[in-house]
Order: sequence, then structure tokens, then C-alpha cells
Amino acid sequence: MTKSACIVGGGVIGGGWAARFALNGWDVRVFDPDPEAERKISEVMTNARRAMPMVVDVALPEEGNVTLCATLEEAAEGAALIVEAVPERVDIKRKVYAQIEAVNTDGIIASSTSGIMPSDLQAEMAHPGRLIVAHPFNPVYLLPLVELVAGKQTDAAHIETAKKIYSGLGMYPLHCRVEIEGFLSDRLQEALWREALWLLHDDVATAAEIDAAIAYGPGLRWAQMGTMQTFHLAGGEGGMRAMLAMFGPCLKWPWTKLMDVPELTDDFVNKVGDQCDTQAGGLGPRALETIRDDNLIGIIRSMKRANWGAGAVARAHDDVLREVPSDAAPMVTQDRVVPIDWTDINGHMNEGRYGQIFSDAAEAVMAAVGADEAYITDQGLSYFTVETTVKYLAETHAGERVVVHTAVTEGRGKKLRCFHEMKRASDGEVMATCDQLMLHVSLETRRTCEPPADVVARVETLATLHAKE
Repeated sequence: MTKSACIVGGGVIGGGWAARFALNGWDVRVFDPDPEAERKISEVMTNARRAMPMVVDVALPEEGNVTLCATLEEAAEGAALIVEAVPERVDIKRKVYAQIEAVNTDGIIASSTSGIMPSDLQAEMAHPGRLIVAHPFNPVYLLPLVELVAGKQTDAAHIETAKKIYSGLGMYPLHCRVEIEGFLSDRLQEALWREALWLLHDDVATAAEIDAAIAYGPGLRWAQMGTMQTFHLAGGEGGMRAMLAMFGPCLKWPWTKLMDVPELTDDFVNKVGDQCDTQAGGLGPRALETIRDDNLIGIIRSMKRANWGAGAVARAHDDVLREVPSDAAPMVTQDRVVPIDWTDINGHMNEGRYGQIFSDAAEAVMAAVGADEAYITDQGLSYFTVETTVKYLAETHAGERVVVHTAVTEGRGKKLRCFHEMKRASDGEVMATCDQLMLHVSLETRRTCEPPADVVARVETLATLHAKE
């Protein structure tokens, strides 16, 4: 059954939401009176189609339809979820809600506001219980965080429903349990931004120097470990208690101007703008977005192996998308997009990543015969590769969708032999093959051993089935 959502507002955030939903198989109806809305959304979708599939290790579902509607009422009618992403003005948002309620009294209304209290937003609604805040972060199609906030009149059940919806989209729904202006993340971001503006205003540092002070140091830590855990770790064996004992008194020193804001005069605004333009080095927004997306893909993917932070969310999304291979001959053991970090100096997938994708294909076969992660953990048994022969037949580039077809060519006793063919999904061209021999081993002795009877039976069944093809 196709899922559908309505999005009101097609700017950077609304377009990002459209991409996040559509690339997860949802149909999306969008309304935005801006005559440039179709172009803007199309450009965001282009970026998302390139970037989002590189974060996951499983093919995304068939893309949903994105339809631009002529009226807000047409977009909202009958929608179970209405995403509001209009400018940060209470009067505009309330006007939008009134138009929605004229045609839709049941769907959840999820505001993308960055900091307006949901109680203020729902104050004039006829059905206020269905309004929540679902505050995302740009780019919405890559960053997993979404802050969920309820107003005083919100039905708590809608927060729980929202958690399920956004988790299914590969996101991390953070329930902000106390309603407060700016919620959690923006309050923290604003404190840093406020201090950065003062440093620039007082000519202590340039925009590039301020960004370097974050990007090459604390920013890398923050990408995988938040402020509190970072300082807890900095305290050594004493943890946060030791950190507070050592540096707590510094909090009383006049190091920051967090309670003040420099006056935003025309001269100061131009000063900030000129420095940021220089920092961009002549690159336009689309080029900068591509660089940003590639960096985020690498950071998120680097944390997947440790099942940590944003990487854990991406791994969970893989599990939602992944299907257990059927007994078909051959089995489809991989269906995915080649990520940017799998390419080398020549611009194509490097040799080591062919080993990676065929190893992942073999693990899919192992799971199909019962030698899955639980089998390895609980029984201390597994299959180890002892021999591979890989043939490289065509170049493979980042962003290409590839499918691996696997046949079990030998399955008896300790042996499990597979033949993998990696094909370009768009035209079926065989890009590489791998003949792989695995032996069953005990993880305790690190030596070969006989598999349990049920695993042997599944392996033999696949070998017999595949031999007929």
C-alpha cells in the first residue's frame, strides 16, 4: 500500500521533506505559490537522488510521485500527514492551518518550525490536538535528526505515531518532552552562532577562522559524540565530575558574550556576508551542497560499522529496507547504490570494494541458510572465505545502482561455494564476477568443523536448486 503525505511550502526544508518521503516510497503532494517552486524542488530532488542512496547499503524502494498542486486545499484534502514548511511567522502558519482545516480535520499537521512554541501555533485551531512540531535539519534527506514537540493541546498519541513514521524514513525522532522556544538543538546552535558573531564583530577572527575552529576540532567530535559525552570523556577516569571540578570555575569567567548580540547594522551584515562569500571561493549553492552531501555521506557511513550515532540510525534503516534473499536461482544478494567513499583516484570503484560487495553478498547467503549474526554470536560458528577469484569486467562509478546475483555452486559438508555476478541495474551488464569458496569454522578453535544438520540441509537444498539453472 502506497503511503502519502502533503507538504505545504516547497523551499529548502519543504523540498528536503519531499525528497526524504519520496525516496522512501511515499507519494507526495506539494503546494507552494512561488512560481519557482517546481524548479527549486526539482533541484533538491536531484541532489537527494544522488546522495541519499549512498548512505544506505540496500536499494531504496521505488520512488514515490511528487505532485505540485495548484491549491493548498487540493494538496491537503484526504492527507493523513500534512507537513507545514512555510515562513517562520505565526500569522502565516495559522492562516495555513485554517485553510487545511477547511478540507481536512483528521490528518496530523507537523510543523517544521525551528523554534515557535506549538501551543502558540495551535491556539486558534478548531482541532488543535493533531498539531505537532517535527523540526528537521538541512539537508533533510541526509541528516537523521527530527525534533518532535507537543503543544498543550496535542494528543500524545500523535507523537507516538510520528515516531514510527519518521523512524521508517531513516530518521532519529527526538521527543523534546518540555515545550520551550527553540527546542533543544537550535538553542545550542544559537549560543554558538551568537558568540561567533561577536568574534567577527570585534575583529577577533574572520568567518573562515571561526569555521576552522569548529570544523577541524570540536565539530568532528560533535559529529559522533555530543557536548555532554565529549566533556565527560575529557574528564578522564573521573568523567564529568572531574571535568566540572577542573573547569567549572571557568564558567564564571567573562569568556563569552552569550547574553548580548552585536547590533545588526548594514555595515556589519555586509561584513559578515562579504567574508562568507569569500569563504565560498566562487562556488554556488549547488556545488557547495554537493561537497556538503559527500562529506556527510562519509561521516555517516564511517559510523555505521561501529553502529554509533547517526550511523546506527542508517544501519537501522538498512534493516527496514533489506529483504531476505529468496531461494530463487540465482539469489539477489545485493541491490544497492555505490557510495562516493568506495571510489579511488581514477574515479571508479576500487578493487577492495569489490571484495566488500561480494563479502556482503556471501553474508546474505549465510543468513539465508541460517548462519546469520545470531548464529555467529550464540553458537560461535560461522563460514570463513578461503579462496576467491574476482574478474573485473567493466568500470563501476559512484551513484550507480548495482545488483549481485548469487548461485550456490557447491554445498556439502564444511564447504559452501558461491558464484556471484555483479550487474549494472540499469542495463543488466555484468561488471564483475567472483567465485568464492567458504569453509565452516568454530570461532572458539578457529578451525574447520561440521555445520549443524539444519544448516547443511539448507545449503544442500540451495546447491541442488541452483544446479538446475
